[in-house]
Amino acid sequence: MAQDLSEKDLLKMEVEQLKKEVKNTRIPISKAGKEIKEYVEAQAGNDPFLKGIPEDKNPFKEKGAFSLMPFFCYRTHIAFNALLLLLGRASWFELAWSRTP
Repeated sequence: MAQDLSEKDLLKMEVEQLKKEVKNTRIPISKAGKEIKEYVEAQAGNDPFLKGIPEDKNPFKEKGAFSLMPFFCYRTHIAFNALLLLLGRASWFELAWSRTP
């Protein structure tokens, strides 16, 4: 977009942006830092990274003692190896010495 504009148009856009920025209220960095620190400390009680998620509301917690994930991973690994053999992309020797999940 900037390539399509003349130098005069670009300078007008820059002046407009500077006029907008001049209207912003400015505060010393020491005051801004203090306000940010106070805000973060006030919101710390609601931050799940700091206080954690209750076990009953954790969507990633395993629901039971038995998990089918290892079974499905192993089955997928076997099916993928069989496909490689059928397509001629791997030999029995390569698959026998490859890492298993």
